[in-house]
Amino acid sequence: MHSVEKIGGTSMSSFSEVLNNIFLTEHPEHGVYQRIFVVSAYSGMTNQLLEHKKTGEPGVYQRFAEASSDEAWQKALEAVREAMLAKNAEIFGDNSHALQQANQFINGRIDDCTHVMRSLQQLCHYGHFQLAEHLMKVREMLASLGEAHSAFNTVLALKLRGINARFADLTGWQQSRAPLSFEDTITEHFKNFDFASELVVAPGYTHCREGLMNTFDRGYTEITFAQIAAATGAKEAIIHKEFHLSTADPNLVGHDKVVTIGMTNYDVADQLSNLGMEAIHPRAGRTLRRAGVELRIKNAFEPEHAGTLICQSYSSEIPRVEIIAGRKDVFGIEVFDQEMLGDPDYDTQITNIIKQLRIYMVNKSRDANSITYFCSGSRKIINRAARLIEEHYDKAEVTVHNVAIVSAIGSNMKVKGILAKIATALADAGISVQALQQTIRQVEVQIVVQESDYDSAIKALHRALIEPENYNGVINQAV
Repeated sequence: MHSVEKIGGTSMSSFSEVLNNIFLTEHPEHGVYQRIFVVSAYSGMTNQLLEHKKTGEPGVYQRFAEASSDEAWQKALEAVREAMLAKNAEIFGDNSHALQQANQFINGRIDDCTHVMRSLQQLCHYGHFQLAEHLMKVREMLASLGEAHSAFNTVLALKLRGINARFADLTGWQQSRAPLSFEDTITEHFKNFDFASELVVAPGYTHCREGLMNTFDRGYTEITFAQIAAATGAKEAIIHKEFHLSTADPNLVGHDKVVTIGMTNYDVADQLSNLGMEAIHPRAGRTLRRAGVELRIKNAFEPEHAGTLICQSYSSEIPRVEIIAGRKDVFGIEVFDQEMLGDPDYDTQITNIIKQLRIYMVNKSRDANSITYFCSGSRKIINRAARLIEEHYDKAEVTVHNVAIVSAIGSNMKVKGILAKIATALADAGISVQALQQTIRQVEVQIVVQESDYDSAIKALHRALIEPENYNGVINQAV
């Protein structure tokens, strides 16, 4: 049986290493075949095409959406062209014919984009057509450029090395028929491939009737990856990252102190996703879990290492903490109102406000007279939510706290005295606990601290809960 493997943008940017470490690695039974690859755009390309994921700096899409003239977005698109052609030259610099093919492909797509966007802008000068109604389609079209660029180049590079590689173009480029549903699009594209003799490479973006970015925005690559694995009946789904899934961030606690996670389950993966860690998108995890496909996370630059196996049924035989993780970009929206006592529907409107503003809620806690929502978002949008809550609940006192969440996570954390150990470790480090929560399921303990205490809290908990166990390289070693 075949595997489906995803390679992220940062790894794809180190293409020569990824080519040798992953694409050209031969299995003893089926060689380089029986694999489908889903690739992201090279690092930074999607930021240039849409907007910077972290800073919000506008890319082509944002400039097009806001521009009063053609010049702003066209200049940005030409900068993307230059970056893509430079990447082509880096990969195919020693083969002029391949370089010509790569340049012809991406130049054609960028030229098509330019033509479509100019025409749309002119069309919307007429009152019957509003640009806002078409912006999501423009966003999807631009996003597909980066993914198709890296996928096409990968296929071309593999063919130069004598491998029968095929480009599964999911982008819908110049497609005349109406798009199919997401699931049908994947099924239709992959029904005629022979995985035993063809190495298939697909872009992470899929053009479909639902509009993948409407729901997942920039999480679409893992959604495509998971659906391909489910639809084709893959034996295993593999995500190649720039790092191992470890007991903590090695850059924070030290590379010599972290331990690689050998096995865990989808429940733990979901807890990590909730904290913003990119183990696996929760919806992608759900697709794999329902299809019975196991997930493996590997370090792209250590191909011999087995990595982390994630499955549905795993639970550590020994109760223990496996991972210390967290997120800093959190605000606590505290709502105090003595009118809420005994009213289970009190916060319905608050939940609607948070949903309407597309604010991500990490968690919430409640006592008799207060509810605190721990949310991730910009200060501007959080303050707007607070104002709307105050307007709707005239007797409520709404306070916004700048905090961080630190979590101890494990597949089986029924450890006696775990809360006492956590509290003691943080107290010994001089850290004040703002809030603390553990559910009966006991897979995670979340501790809310001041944002300035985040790094120290991660180190303190790792030092107290992980390091004394003296694991030898791997925790929960896969059998």
